[in-house]
Amino acid sequence: MSRRDWEQAYEAGRKRRDRFVSLSFEEVPPLGLPRDGEPPEAVGYPGAHPYTRGIHATGYRGKPWTIRQFAGFAGVADTNRRFRHLLSQGQHGLSVAFDMPTLMGIDSDADMALGEVGHCGVAVDTADDMAALFDGIPLGEVSVSMTINGPAQVLFAFLLVAAEEQGVSWSDLRGTLQNDILKEYIAQKEWIFPPPPHLRLITDMMAFCRDRVPQWNTISISGYHIREAGATAAEEAAFTLADGFAYVEAGVRAGMEIDEFAPRLSFFFDAHIDFFEEIAKFRAARRIWARWMRDRYGAEDERSHRLRFHTQTAGVSLTAQQPDNNVVRTTVEALAAVMGGTQSLHTNALDEVYALPTERAAEIALRTQQVLMEETGVADVIDPLGGAWFVEEATDRMEARIEELLGHIDRIGDGSMLDGVLRGIEEGWFQTALADSAYEFQKAVTAGERVIVGVNKYAADGEDGLEILRIGAEVEREQRSRVAGVRERRDGEAVAAALDALERAASGDANLMPLIVDAARARASEGEIVDALKSVFGGYREPPRV
Repeated sequence: MSRRDWEQAYEAGRKRRDRFVSLSFEEVPPLGLPRDGEPPEAVGYPGAHPYTRGIHATGYRGKPWTIRQFAGFAGVADTNRRFRHLLSQGQHGLSVAFDMPTLMGIDSDADMALGEVGHCGVAVDTADDMAALFDGIPLGEVSVSMTINGPAQVLFAFLLVAAEEQGVSWSDLRGTLQNDILKEYIAQKEWIFPPPPHLRLITDMMAFCRDRVPQWNTISISGYHIREAGATAAEEAAFTLADGFAYVEAGVRAGMEIDEFAPRLSFFFDAHIDFFEEIAKFRAARRIWARWMRDRYGAEDERSHRLRFHTQTAGVSLTAQQPDNNVVRTTVEALAAVMGGTQSLHTNALDEVYALPTERAAEIALRTQQVLMEETGVADVIDPLGGAWFVEEATDRMEARIEELLGHIDRIGDGSMLDGVLRGIEEGWFQTALADSAYEFQKAVTAGERVIVGVNKYAADGEDGLEILRIGAEVEREQRSRVAGVRERRDGEAVAAALDALERAASGDANLMPLIVDAARARASEGEIVDALKSVFGGYREPPRV
């Protein structure tokens, strides 16, 4: 793309305002460019290959990032009230946090769920719960992100049923399902089945959404949990991109054309505290994804080349000591995400190191984004750090390190990123890398080489206590009662027939998504649907590491 081409694309694009001016009423140019000539090819222009400067020609001048605060706690009525409050305060989209039993495919009335219901997110056991979660919230108008992986297809089926019962066409649904099982084996450990059946469920959903839920992002390929488990910035980007390429290969092996599903893949990154390193990471990741998708995988649709990503500020950077400092950390990390060109953003609350956020803490986190967006001017300039010598060199160095790690995964997979990722999981290579990086970081903190304010420097005694959100035992009792009520009201024969059909189909090669939706409509619970699949697929236990 030439300067003239970019200028034409920029002028043709939508703008939030007619004029963009500074606090002193000076005109703000849209993009920094060399005074003479074109920028280097590796830098290029926003909205054009290799997308180093962003995936849209107009940047945030056309559309600011989506404010998407992660929320979910206790029962569905509690979370519904939090959702409504956040939307009333200017949030753009919803992001659902589920509790641990839901994340693991376990019903709230199961013995293994005791003491965990509603504690790290909201409990959702049936399509009735999903409908109540979005009561009064029009699913055809609000985009929804759901952070769940092992039983992701089941919760997605609950959402589809809730939408159709609202009278919303599936074709109008917009949102994202995390649905990234590979990073579970690498970092977060919330799997159910062995890798092959999990991958089958994912590719089944990709094909199903291609045909019936075309605006839905089928996978949010997640580096966030990899980084939180101890990865360096380069490892986070490399392992996440490797997972992305693995899903591309899985989709092709399942018989789909790459441009049929790749445009609906999205990413989810961590924004950590090292400001410039994070910006370099985002820019390098965009460049690598664009190059590999075009040159290695032959994707022709430009949308397949564009790395779209959500960002969450770093949970592991928050400290229990002097928790007010966490507001500063989160602000800096959010600014790095914005300078790096994120499409949507969650800012952590100051109290999340202790528990789920209180409403006040969640509102401060929301206001942090709104101040950045509305007051600072950072949304008025496209890639404002692009062309800075330090940033461009840092981007190049980050790219080289990521490519080095990707090369290793490619080699152990004998030329297949999917096989390389699966082998790396099986042999513990990823897990060892994360453990080694986490150990090096902790050594630096212990030695005082890495300063954490209020922890190993500028510590203080006698700090004020913090109000913490506590989930009472009544939440679990009420949710168990809700599940019992559904079991009493539903047609037991219809549930049994739907689960039997799903189990038989799992033994063959049919797409399982329609059958999971049928079971959800019949009001089969999450645990019952998961158990039907597990009877065919079996469970998974991570091999011990010596």
